[in-house]
This record gives sequence, C-alpha cells and structure tokens, in this order.
Amino acid sequence: MDFGQAIKEMRIGKKVQRVGWNGKGMFLFHVSGNSWDFTTDVSGVDDLDTESFICMKTAGDTLIPWLASQADMQAEDWQVVGE
Repeated sequence: MDFGQAIKEMRIGKKVQRVGWNGKGMFLFHVSGNSWDFTTDVSGVDDLDTESFICMKTAGDTLIPWLASQADMQAEDWQVVGE
C-alpha cells in the first residue's frame, strides 16, 4: 500500500509499518488532537492543547512524534500491522 492509504488506515485506528521495519517492532499510529495528556518541565506549556500527529513506537520501545521522509512518502511497501 502507498503512504496515502497508510495515513487512512492510521486515522481509523490501525498501526502501520514499512515492510523493511518488520521484525523490529516498529510501527506508526495516529494520535488525535487533545487525546494525549502530558506534563513537562517547560514553563507555560502544560495546559496547552495538542494537535493530531503521527507517532512512532521505536525498536527501543519508546514513543516519538514522527515525520515522513521523501523515501517514506514515495514507498509502496506500507502494511497494516498484523495483516
């Protein structure tokens, strides 16, 4: 599947990954706006709303906001995790 379809799948709650990531436990998922509460040690931001974003579960079992590379956007090897 292409990146556009991967985004659609994430928006309906599915996890996606590139075929090359398979076996490392890495995947992406969509986080809806204002659905992720957090606190920081940065003054003045704890009560702000969050916008929706794509998040990656890394091979090291951490989460990080994710941005697509040109290669990721052009790839057609996206798949839904578990399908």
